[in-house]
Amino acid sequence: MLEKPITRDKGASFLRVFGILEAVVSSNSPLTAAQISRIVGLPAATTHRLCKMLLEERLLQYEIDGRRLLGGPRLFELAGKIFSGSHFDLDRRAIMESLVDQVGETCNISVPDGARMIYAERVESNWPLRLQLPAGTHVPMHCTASGKLYLSYLDPEMSGRVLESLELNKYTRRSIISVEKLRGELSKIRKRGYSTDNEEFIEGLVAIAVPIFDPSGRFCAGLALHGPKLRIKMKDALERLPALKKAADQIARLMRRDVSPG
Repeated sequence: MLEKPITRDKGASFLRVFGILEAVVSSNSPLTAAQISRIVGLPAATTHRLCKMLLEERLLQYEIDGRRLLGGPRLFELAGKIFSGSHFDLDRRAIMESLVDQVGETCNISVPDGARMIYAERVESNWPLRLQLPAGTHVPMHCTASGKLYLSYLDPEMSGRVLESLELNKYTRRSIISVEKLRGELSKIRKRGYSTDNEEFIEGLVAIAVPIFDPSGRFCAGLALHGPKLRIKMKDALERLPALKKAADQIARLMRRDVSPG
């Protein structure tokens, strides 16, 4: 007689936890526990208890102010694994390989992972001269094409907090290490819909990136190509933007297909 209530309670607990995670990742800015409580319709004490558990498991983390909550490291790791290992992997890989054939340079898909970007997918070009940055590699945000692209799509309030917390290390003479200059660069990127890295991360390397949007229309990843400046100048890379955007749209359609009912 006791088994059914316990089963129902476990199911209800899971749905409450899932509801909290869904509320946090669906929000355009970090949420306080009180805001989460109102969104999911749970008592404040229950919400605080479940949020504490999710914080301990690194599925949530506090924003810089120590009050508001956002997705934690394990949630980003899970998202990256889903993105790189989901059942549409073969279709996505085919799109990437076709793109590399068209543009003649290595292409990658990067997703945010904490304060850095991580390569979730990468297809190499056939050139003997190429940079080895395999899937799973972390790169900084402020001086890479995909990283700056991600930053440009954050809402203004969150963007301001993130920029103030980032370590703007100088990797090359072209790295932007001023918050004000980076903020101006991000504004330009958002307006034009693509980002560039003109030897900002690695000397002699150029890159461009375009956004991949999730089924809700939000930025979820950056699709980029890069190559050595000895072989591809920035103007040459920009000529490949149409092919890059087309591939990003194809990948976005795959994602919409996978969440469609039936």
